This record gives sequence, structure tokens and C-alpha cells, in this order.
Amino acid sequence: MDKTTKQLVQESLSNAMTYADYRTLVAQLAKEGKSSGPEQTEDVINFTQLNHKRMKRWDKTLKFSSGSVDTISAFDKSVIWLVLTESWCGDAAIALPVMNKIAELNPNIRFRVLLRDGNSELMDRFLTKGTKSIPKLIVVDQGTKSVVAEWGSRSKNATDLVEAYKKEHGGLTPGFKQDLQMWYNKDRGQSILEDLLTGLLLK
Repeated sequence: MDKTTKQLVQESLSNAMTYADYRTLVAQLAKEGKSSGPEQTEDVINFTQLNHKRMKRWDKTLKFSSGSVDTISAFDKSVIWLVLTESWCGDAAIALPVMNKIAELNPNIRFRVLLRDGNSELMDRFLTKGTKSIPKLIVVDQGTKSVVAEWGSRSKNATDLVEAYKKEHGGLTPGFKQDLQMWYNKDRGQSILEDLLTGLLLK
């Protein structure tokens, strides 16, 4: 018999990592010239090393306005933020530090990380337009363990940029992906923060 989404989430939570454990894992993979997931190509290994540096920088430099901090602090529901990701994902390297900082500011939010390719059954329940896009954030009520919201894989602003480029060019080029990372650097996580605040904390 097929498992319910609630059952899958509960099982997955027992295997989920803290953000600190995930950061340790990515640092170790980067050091060893490896990547998470079954694919070990030069590209994904290079992205893992690059993302380790990005997350290290973002963890240190990410800043929220006092208004955002007040909104985060006022959130009074007990939830688990369970995110599916992989070490090579450029979008995740930006989003996860934002999620972690929000969780650090409010004890009602428990932040946990799962690797997508080791949790394909759960990932298949949370596809984005039919694809296994990551990062995918699943919001779980701590009491009932029911899924109450989801987010991913990019902020609305970043998604609009990607969709406009795809429409014009038919797909994403390495040059565009580089430009998107520059956009992320200028945005400083604010679009992701805005999405998470308005979509998940102010509902």
C-alpha cells in the first residue's frame, strides 16, 4: 500500500540533518573533491566546492532589516522547515542560509535538511511543474506532522527572470546561470526572505 505524504514526512524527519550537519557534510565533500548524490561529474563537484564557499560567505554576511526580524520573532506556530536539496545546487546555496537565519531567530521554527536523491519518494510528492526542482521547502506542523505549506525552488523574482530567459532563448545557458548568481549577490537574499515571510510566516 502506498504511504501517505504524512507518513513519508514523518519517516524522513527521523533521517534529516541539522543545518550545521549539512554544512559539515558539504565542506567535507568539497575538500574530498566529491558531490552529494549519485552523479560525480566534474561539473557537480565544481558546483559543490563553489557552493561551500558561497554558503560560508552568506552565513557570515546575511543581514535582515529590523522589520523582518520583528516579523520572524512574532511567528507563534510550532513548525518544522524540512528542505530537500543537494550540495551542487546553486539556488540552494543562496536559499538555505536565509532559511537557517530565520530559524535561528525563532525557536518555533525547527530547520532540517534532507538530500533529494536519497529521498526520491518524498521528492516525488513535492514536484515543481513536474520536475524535481530544489531547494524544496516543506513546512510541517510540529504537533500534527501535517504539511501546511511549501516553497521552492526559487523566489518569485528569480523565477520571473528564469522564465523570461527561457521564453526568449528556449533554455538556460551557463552564461545566464552566472548572471543569475550575480543577481543573487546583489539581491542579498532579500527576495527569498520576502517570499518566506509573506508566503509562510504571515499567512
